Amino acid sequence: MSASWDGRRVVILGAARQGQALARYLTRHGARVCLSDVRTEAELQAVRQALADLPIEWALGGHPLELLQGADLLCLSGGVPTTLPIVQEAVRRGIPLSNDTQIFMEVVPCRTAGITGSAGKTTTTSLVGEMARLTVREHGTFRRVFVGGNIGDPLLNYVDEMQPDDLAILEISSFQLEQMSRSPNIAAVLNITPNHLDRHGSMEAYIAAKARILEFQSSQDVAVLGREDANAWSLRTRVRGRLLSFGFGALEGEASGTYYRDGLLYLYERQVDIPLLGRHQLHLRGDHNVLNVLAAFAIGAGIGLPLDAMLEAAMNFRGVPHRLELVREWRGVRWYNDSIATAPERTMAAIRSFEEPLILLLGGRDKNLPWDDLARLVRQRVDHVILFGEAAEKIERAIRAAEGERPYTLERYAHLFEAVQAAARLAESGDVVLLSPGGTSFDEFRDFEERGERFREWVQQLS
Repeated sequence: MSASWDGRRVVILGAARQGQALARYLTRHGARVCLSDVRTEAELQAVRQALADLPIEWALGGHPLELLQGADLLCLSGGVPTTLPIVQEAVRRGIPLSNDTQIFMEVVPCRTAGITGSAGKTTTTSLVGEMARLTVREHGTFRRVFVGGNIGDPLLNYVDEMQPDDLAILEISSFQLEQMSRSPNIAAVLNITPNHLDRHGSMEAYIAAKARILEFQSSQDVAVLGREDANAWSLRTRVRGRLLSFGFGALEGEASGTYYRDGLLYLYERQVDIPLLGRHQLHLRGDHNVLNVLAAFAIGAGIGLPLDAMLEAAMNFRGVPHRLELVREWRGVRWYNDSIATAPERTMAAIRSFEEPLILLLGGRDKNLPWDDLARLVRQRVDHVILFGEAAEKIERAIRAAEGERPYTLERYAHLFEAVQAAARLAESGDVVLLSPGGTSFDEFRDFEERGERFREWVQQLS
């Protein structure tokens, strides 16, 4: 279907970033586009104005089955579940499913690197992007580097500008991978821990979605897998081309990848250990971020980036907003924004990044994930817990059921603003206040970014 869109009728579900990128690209290439969203006309006024120059049919307030009449393709934005009646009916009728990343991969003219994982993919993608951009400036390895996908702009917005000597680096979510039948030239799976089970239904289905990033590679391609995560590492039997891996333990024999030993990060290739940099040279906190940097070096090696560019980028990289972001030090208390932590596993990684006394802001909306392991870690490590949002009661039950000496106090509030105020009352010099919710933001905010931004504002207003 990518050969010609002229006259094709395409229905797009969801008018957020991905849906808008699809609408622009497809109408520009001659498709007849219907953009459907459950939100009302008033709620989508700004979006409609932004797309006013395009001949788009709109269907707002729901996804009626009548939209499938004469449809050649149904495209799903990232947050749209495949269980929707319109999606199920499209499958029954034999109407193909797709999304922005799949259509991008069908037409992209240059090499691609795709990164997926339950945690760390935005940090890793951003760092690989910085490494690659330095090669443009200092080495001319690529004409241009494009970074996007599930972060920033969908790269479909820029595919018509791309040339064969460019490089496209994509963060790819499990939602996008469900409909994909193309794999990037360099495909990385960082880890696969329980996440989005409310969407995928089971851990097996979630792993299967992540594994699709490797499924369509050729013998000329490169796969990068995390050794520390059993689910990611189990995919090594599916690798069709060259395998690079990353983890804390050293590699042996013919294997290639990155590892960590005695405070230093190493690249191991052709049975040679290449020292990279010391952990003390990284600006990012936590073992999970050491793994992210190791992953970025392995991906960079798979792309063929010059070592000096990778080193310079890693030493200057200060992270991504909403991911263990230091917001402020006030009265001797350091406030960190980790709003991206929308699963208990991610909150556990954040907690382990600190040795200081911790006040943890925990809550949001539950994703049908287990809280028991986090509850046990909280009882061992967190001094004060402040719960907020829809999941607060469920989390409190898990914490009280776990064994341990802490937390010394546990409070519960309806909203994040109240939780911030409570933390300000509790905090003493030397403490760390950590927003690492473990749940999604959708009970109170548009997304994790809005939640993090509000947290920043409220912390900066403390006086």
